[in-house]
Amino acid sequence: MTETDALRALMDADRWIDRITAQRSHLPETAELATVEVELREMLKALQQAEAQLAPVRTAFEDATAESERLRRRAGDLERTLSASTANARELAALAKELDHVRELLGQGEDRELEYLLALEPLDELVVAIRARAQPAVARRSELQVAIAALQATLDEELASLRHDRHQRSAALSPELLARYDAALVRVGTSGAAQLDAGRCDGCRIALSPLDVDRWKRLAAGTFMACPECGRLLLP
Repeated sequence: MTETDALRALMDADRWIDRITAQRSHLPETAELATVEVELREMLKALQQAEAQLAPVRTAFEDATAESERLRRRAGDLERTLSASTANARELAALAKELDHVRELLGQGEDRELEYLLALEPLDELVVAIRARAQPAVARRSELQVAIAALQATLDEELASLRHDRHQRSAALSPELLARYDAALVRVGTSGAAQLDAGRCDGCRIALSPLDVDRWKRLAAGTFMACPECGRLLLP
């Protein structure tokens, strides 16, 4: 194998590694997962807002319910006392007056209960609706996370194989040529060499000047000129 062939083989290996690396970083599932997570964050914010509105209304409803229950018990106690009482007329009148007052308070309390209940129901329904809407997105997120992990594992195996092959191909180059190639690779990425196609470097896609093309054509076999624009070693 000539050094030109070895250099082309190394270039191809690095381009494949770059392609698979880019594929791993730009999986369609990863983009979809990002979209799903944005939607979930928005739904979480809506849920938190709804629950923040719901909490004080629920507390007020529970307090009103507890107070109404206390008043019902008091009214029941007064009714039983009046029914069984042998007290004098003044005591009976006082008990009756207290019972009327308790019943009035109970009526007011039940009205408040109803008001809170009417305010509570749509907020409860909103919380339930947001959670129901989030469930498919939560399930989809889990599916995508599993799929991404599997795809990345497969691509990692392929990259490991490509890098092993790349190491073997790099061994076919002289140390000096490999050093030039690796320096260009570090500087511009993707690969350290490029094809000259119709007077244009296929690495940076910049056309060489006629003088540079002429100089490249006059190179001795096994010598390589760097692209004046990107620095990649130019291959025929």
